Amino acid sequence: MKERGTKVTETTRDAEAAIALLRDLIALTRNGEAAVQDRLAAGFRAAGCTVERLRYRPAEVPLREEFASQSAIATEEREAVIARLHGTGGGRSLILFAHPDGEAFGDDHGWTRDPFAGAIADGRLYGWGVADDLAGVAIMVEAVRRAAAVGPLRGDVILASTPSKRHARGVHAVMHHGHRADAAVYLHPAESGVGMREVKTLASGQAIFRVTVDGRLPDTQEPGHAAFAHTAVNPIERMIPVMTALRALDARRGERVRHPALEAAIGRSTNLLISRIEGGTKAGRVPVECSILVALSFPPGEALSAVQAEVEAAVAEAAAGDGWLREHPPRLDWISGVTGAAVSESDPLWIETSRAVQDVTGEPPYVNPLHTSSDIRNPMVQHGIPCVGLGPLCGDLTHNGSRDEWVDAADYVRAVEVGARLIRNWCG
Repeated sequence: MKERGTKVTETTRDAEAAIALLRDLIALTRNGEAAVQDRLAAGFRAAGCTVERLRYRPAEVPLREEFASQSAIATEEREAVIARLHGTGGGRSLILFAHPDGEAFGDDHGWTRDPFAGAIADGRLYGWGVADDLAGVAIMVEAVRRAAAVGPLRGDVILASTPSKRHARGVHAVMHHGHRADAAVYLHPAESGVGMREVKTLASGQAIFRVTVDGRLPDTQEPGHAAFAHTAVNPIERMIPVMTALRALDARRGERVRHPALEAAIGRSTNLLISRIEGGTKAGRVPVECSILVALSFPPGEALSAVQAEVEAAVAEAAAGDGWLREHPPRLDWISGVTGAAVSESDPLWIETSRAVQDVTGEPPYVNPLHTSSDIRNPMVQHGIPCVGLGPLCGDLTHNGSRDEWVDAADYVRAVEVGARLIRNWCG
């Protein structure tokens, strides 16, 4: 009975320590990203890790099969905190990564709770950035602490708190500077509403682009154009052939491009979404130009360059069939693009991850293949390192336009235990 009581006490203390760290990080977010990184560095050192900091500029990090326009990339110098728990030798190495940066805070946040108090109510822990991705970086600290407390590991464990927002490319920079391992795990709460019962092993690629069509104003100084509309060229109307061509491309791709995991989950493997149409801002006036913003998802195995070529051909086809567009070709601007990647269910990383999740939750996890452009793709595409993603249940993410962002406190504690077991199972 004494041993059982001791175990219960240790488990309770571990859970309390994990919650306390996450609440500390939420409070420190008020003081900025550097304060969060300092706290994480201290936590890594307390767990027995060596710690270094990497300063880098996102635009200078070389990439494979990925791009972003200069206007989309963070321009300021960023910092990653990299910790290493050295193994005794002979074991597999593992890199865990998560991002400490969240959405920019504004006074008009609309929250009903104090964003920095870390309040817990009805099993939910609330806080600014708690699900995106303070919980992820906190899991790293607590998981390595627990894994190290059991005894020495054979393989090295690398833990990277790396900026991610606005194409900050933190994990790219870490790996580009030589911090690599036999496998990787991306720790991020699950936006799907499932939590620790799922694991991300597949990330579709995504290309985002803008098409702009010029118009012609009527020859008048009148403030209203309705009476002169027949003498103008309305770029919104001239955009219709472009949109028709893109919808036709989407239909052809839907028939031709197939991936079994995506087909089973959602019934389709690729999609083209026209998410925004921008034209005039005032009723009664012909717009000078019209733009559409488009996102195209595509499965692992398709090359980003091939997808771009299909889009370019579709836009060119639309222009060739329209008199105005032949003389005034649409402008196609590529905003960003990433390539998809996947880990098979026969991969040792999936097997060990699945075992750790089942040992902690009592249920075998299933694969969520529907998180387009997930950061799990980064180690796989850039360096050929298998990677999975997992994290606790969360909801109401600020990133998605919601408020009162939260993680499930009990599932967060389970995520820490899964992380600790995965480290020990993988590294030996």
